[in-house]
Amino acid sequence: MPADRYADEILGDFSTVTDYFEGLTFICDTARISEALEGNEKFWNEDIEQLSEDGLADTDTLPFHLTKNEFYQKIADKNALVFESMPRTLSEFSLKSAYTYTLKQISPAATISGIAEDIPKSKTALTVILAGEKRTAESIVAALETCGIKAEFREADGLGKKGVFVTTGILSQGFEIPAAEFTLIAYGRAKILSRKSRFKKGGDIGSLDELHSGDAVVHSVHGIGIFEGIVQMNTKGIMQDYIKIRYRGTDALYVPVTSLDMVSRYIGAGDKDNIKLNKLGSSEWTKTRRRVKAAVKDIAKQLTALYAKRLEAKGFAFAPDCDMQRDFEARFPYDETKDQLKAVEEIKADMEAAVPMDRLLCGDVGFGKTEVALRAAFKAIANGKQVAILVPTTILAWQHFTTALERFSTMAVNVEMLSRFRTPTQQTKIKKKLAVGNIDLIVGTHKLISADVKFKDLGLLIIDEEQRFGVAQKEKLKELHPNVDVLTLSATPIPRTLNMALSGLRDMSAIEEAPHDRLPVQTYVMEYNYGVVFDAIAKELSRGGQVYYLYNKVESISAVAARIRHRFPENTVAVAHGQMGEEELSSVWKRLLEGEIDILVCTTIIETGVDVPNVNTLIIEDADRFGLSQLHQLRGRVGRSHRRAYAYFLFKTGKVLTDISQKRLEAIREFTEFGSGYKIAMRDLELRGAGSVLGGEQHGHMESVGYDMYLKLLGDAIAEEKGEALPFAKECTIDIRSAARIPEKYISDLSQRLEMYRRIASIRTDEDQLDVTDELIDRFGKPPELVIQLMKVSLLKSRCIELGIQEVTERNERLILYTGESRPDMLLSLVSKYGNKVSNIGGEKPCITLKTDQKIPTLELLEEVLLELENFLDSKT
Repeated sequence: MPADRYADEILGDFSTVTDYFEGLTFICDTARISEALEGNEKFWNEDIEQLSEDGLADTDTLPFHLTKNEFYQKIADKNALVFESMPRTLSEFSLKSAYTYTLKQISPAATISGIAEDIPKSKTALTVILAGEKRTAESIVAALETCGIKAEFREADGLGKKGVFVTTGILSQGFEIPAAEFTLIAYGRAKILSRKSRFKKGGDIGSLDELHSGDAVVHSVHGIGIFEGIVQMNTKGIMQDYIKIRYRGTDALYVPVTSLDMVSRYIGAGDKDNIKLNKLGSSEWTKTRRRVKAAVKDIAKQLTALYAKRLEAKGFAFAPDCDMQRDFEARFPYDETKDQLKAVEEIKADMEAAVPMDRLLCGDVGFGKTEVALRAAFKAIANGKQVAILVPTTILAWQHFTTALERFSTMAVNVEMLSRFRTPTQQTKIKKKLAVGNIDLIVGTHKLISADVKFKDLGLLIIDEEQRFGVAQKEKLKELHPNVDVLTLSATPIPRTLNMALSGLRDMSAIEEAPHDRLPVQTYVMEYNYGVVFDAIAKELSRGGQVYYLYNKVESISAVAARIRHRFPENTVAVAHGQMGEEELSSVWKRLLEGEIDILVCTTIIETGVDVPNVNTLIIEDADRFGLSQLHQLRGRVGRSHRRAYAYFLFKTGKVLTDISQKRLEAIREFTEFGSGYKIAMRDLELRGAGSVLGGEQHGHMESVGYDMYLKLLGDAIAEEKGEALPFAKECTIDIRSAARIPEKYISDLSQRLEMYRRIASIRTDEDQLDVTDELIDRFGKPPELVIQLMKVSLLKSRCIELGIQEVTERNERLILYTGESRPDMLLSLVSKYGNKVSNIGGEKPCITLKTDQKIPTLELLEEVLLELENFLDSKT
């Protein structure tokens, strides 16, 4: 127990951190501070309660900490400067004055065209580009010259007052201060996604790359605790990194970074204060895991039965690709990404099997899901089958209809649409043609589910934006078309869908790679400001682009449009909302696509599917009223070309945001890079809860162990039910003296370092190591020897798991291998090589120990031991 926590009581001198505040105190984001203070207070109270139960202290005489109110009272007595990222009422303080200034975040530019897009056109503005090394800075200057932009390389202390300057230095994000006409652009390589898909059966979802101190985590052996950062420890002259996790009471666990794959973010209850922490050394976590494991066994039986039933169902086995299919795909005017091609292969393999397909295609907005779906559609049509594309809105139906017409224009394919854009007479004719087989592909809204819609021979059903349909609608679809292949598309799958895909209950393909030359959408979250809004519109119009202005109140949308017309009298401003007639609305979309409309003032009617590459500025009023996934979908309506796009999420001036609204807006500002749809879905799991797989009773089990651990236990139970063999040990910890870590000089950002620690800890094969090495080189440069050693430890850990070794430690000049059970075969092997240096220890935690040699580094010795064991065991088989 750390004695310094109780020094005040022992010495009789109660002092706090505020006693050391002299001069001006800076306070940033009081909401987060309040949350941390409340969590700290809860922790101290638990600590004191535990001490009292142990008879070590009297709770009446333990003033060990300040309460939140006491802390703020002491701050109020100081001179303080409070910074808030979003305006809010500060009830904790009586402010003498308040100032508002606009600082716009700029995503890092990975290309010269991206840099050129972000440079202001004003001749009086100052733009600074941070390029990392001098050599890179000089090459950027030369490249900008070819774009007609005059730039100059200077050292940071010699910058001018206006113009464009490129200098050395690194920042994760750039920013712009419009009032000062100052822009700072961070140049950086685009983040390279791992070649290994995140979306795999039983895949880990508890990503640590957005982990912050104070967040809840789950250790697979010790349970739920609070992450408190990375700490360095000196082990006999070697510095090593550990992850510190605080548990209930005074307990803390230091996890070697080589075992970070045993730690995941806790995803369960949305309220951090209600998370029940485990206590180290108790049997509580073991009992909880055992209880959940028993519960998931029952669900595994049901799922296995469902799998068997599905395998018994007879579907249509489509023929392999024909020349016509290859010709259709060759006519695609863009270069496909590797992920698109892989998804197409997986879908075609499912279609060629005799079992009905049920596959989820998950990819971020604008990543090319539609083209993948159309290739599957053509395969079905080429086999004489009909295809139905079910969509949630008339606008999306119209978008898919026009896209399909364009793609199939050179093929003998009859495409039709069934939505309110068709008159009743037209709808009746379409239904008749559909029933006799004169329509190959039909795009439609929920009207496709109507009882009077009949197909002659439906072969493929494509459901776009599945999360927009209700459970009853989806169940009805299954009843109507039980043996038809089903392909579901989604950018931000709902928790239930994501749950089923990640736990291996549905087949899933993922498109994680952005189309070539695509730039992330520049995202701003701020109070409504007329100057900023009109400048954003003017900037887009000046480069020949178009603008979406989203105002979600039909009754007053015309007044908003009139205000914009008054400001931009020479431009065409139009209105679009769901209460407009079919012909009027159809005319608006046609004029928008043809470039006749400069600014479209609209409702959320644009949310799904409207793809207008020339619209690259989106402005949303009252953005705090929208859900997180909805905001992400709306942002996906821009940035669908090679040009930089801008999204402004605005809320009323002076409005006090609710906690949930602030978290949504912070998330949409945080998740701007490609592939954010997956992270948005994960954040939705945290804010809304995970839901259940087959019933509400499972929700409690998920919360008690965290979503990631629940999926692992479920995956094991399903594998066991199917009779699949599990390895000896699923986890292994290696904690030995080894100069293996990621230096801060190599990766300075904590979240990126955590992410790479996790990636390295997950290495299992030589191929995995090559993938991680490539990623490190792409993102951070050549890895130093310390990082190479770290990857070596991960490979050795994988070999330990194959051998059934659960833990490797070094203590008292001995290497200790914990085997979980008596292993005389291992003992015999090591004794034959090392003689009396080897010992065997039984008991509750059996292990084999080996005396270390000062001449041989422990890592090399472990590698030698594992090779000996592998050779010996191979010779016995």
